[in-house]
Amino acid sequence: MSLLRVLTAATAAAVGAAAALAAAPASADPAAAAASFTVGGTLNSVAATSARDAWAVGADNSGKTLIEHWNGTAWKRATSPSPSPSKGSYDSLTGVSATSARNAWAVGTIEAIASDSTLVLHWNGSTWKRAASPSPGTYATLNGVTATSAGNAWAVGSSGTKTMILHWNGTAWRRATSPAIQGAFESVTATSPRNAWAVGFAGSATDNSPLILHWNGTAWKRVPTHLPSGLGNLRGVAALSAKAAWAVGCSGCLAEGAGAPLIEQWNGTAWKRVPGPGAVSLAGLYGVAATSSTNAWAVGTPSASAGHTTGIVRWNGHTWKLASSPNPGGQEHVLGVAATSARNAWAVGQNEATSPFKGVISRWNGSSWN
Repeated sequence: MSLLRVLTAATAAAVGAAAALAAAPASADPAAAAASFTVGGTLNSVAATSARDAWAVGADNSGKTLIEHWNGTAWKRATSPSPSPSKGSYDSLTGVSATSARNAWAVGTIEAIASDSTLVLHWNGSTWKRAASPSPGTYATLNGVTATSAGNAWAVGSSGTKTMILHWNGTAWRRATSPAIQGAFESVTATSPRNAWAVGFAGSATDNSPLILHWNGTAWKRVPTHLPSGLGNLRGVAALSAKAAWAVGCSGCLAEGAGAPLIEQWNGTAWKRVPGPGAVSLAGLYGVAATSSTNAWAVGTPSASAGHTTGIVRWNGHTWKLASSPNPGGQEHVLGVAATSARNAWAVGQNEATSPFKGVISRWNGSSWN
């Protein structure tokens, strides 16, 4: 089980109440509509194609898939397949990607006591449907997905104790040839059929190091991270071009609430570590999104000693700084972020101050998070 999915699995297993959903009515104020929306469960990932089209995915408190859609006015729950076969197992979506209002992918895992299997859903513009996906071995999981067109997408995760990459060629999902490394991939991004990155960790949940692979249009190859030795993993990745990308995660992050943010930048030649926000009590980062060389967002979780800290930080072209953002319950974990411009971004996660947990959605309007 990947480190990213430990929080998701614990959430679904700890609560058995039915999902509680209350979507705000249509409002002339999109910020108010977003702020008044609540949903029972956890939101792990978010994707947006414009200011009027966004998806957030996760799992509700009954162990079923959870997909929310933003139509430019309000968030509403979408009907989604949840094929968990029996009592004691549950479905969780951990990644989402969209290329247009008519093409989106969501990936995750059907988790059972004795086995895990991959879960892939596709949005065709009118409905979410399950797509056939390879699920090799007893424990096969998917944590992240990215798409550049209707005919090209990647999904990453693990099979057993080894990393796994799947590819969509426009017709079917197939397992891609890639180095079999002990560990798991947490996230993937692509800018074209010839440029993609997959990040995660190599090793085990108790002894790991950051892992980065690159797709050059022909093969997946491991890339040096140039990181200091020690425990750590990468949980999120975002690319602007073949010469610019960000990867985020944590170092020394074996337990929830422990560790420190880890930020890496690709300059077209090598990955280099970039200092994170100073004097910020974050245990690590889960997601990253970028729209330009001077605008990027990264999100994460507060350290155990700073439960009041909301984990949203911004890159302004020179430094990473903590952003002022809502944290109504005091125990907010921000797990995913997406941005379409300097004036439009979404962050999602969960609020652990409530029981059962509630999903959290925040929006950046160009001047503030609300």
